[in-house]
Amino acid sequence: MADKLMDTATQLQDDLKESAQFADLKAAYEQIKADPETFKLFTEFQKLQLQLQQQQMQGQQPAETDIKRAQNMAGQVKENESISNLMTKEKALNDLLNDVNRVVTQPIVDLYRN
Repeated sequence: MADKLMDTATQLQDDLKESAQFADLKAAYEQIKADPETFKLFTEFQKLQLQLQQQQMQGQQPAETDIKRAQNMAGQVKENESISNLMTKEKALNDLLNDVNRVVTQPIVDLYRN
C-alpha cells in the first residue's frame, strides 16, 4: 500500500508542476531573476528572514539592528511590484496545497471525530 501512496504522491507532484498556480509562480520568479537588483533584494530578504527564524527557534532574541534591517527590507519588498506579485502567486499555490492537504488528511480528522 505504501508503494501505491508514493506513486500517487509522485503523480500529484507532476500535476502540481502542470497547475496554473505553479506556472504563475514560476513566471513571477523568472521575472524577479531577470532583474539583478530585484533578485538581490529578494535573496537578501530571504536570507535575513531565515537567519531571524533560526535565532528564534534556538531561543535567541534577534539583535535590534537585525530587526530594524528586516523591517526596512520588508518595506522595500512590499513596494517592489515584482516581489509583491511573486508573493501573491506564492499564496495562491500555498492555498492550493492547503486544500490538497485537507483532502489527504481528512481520514485522520474523521478517525478522531469518532
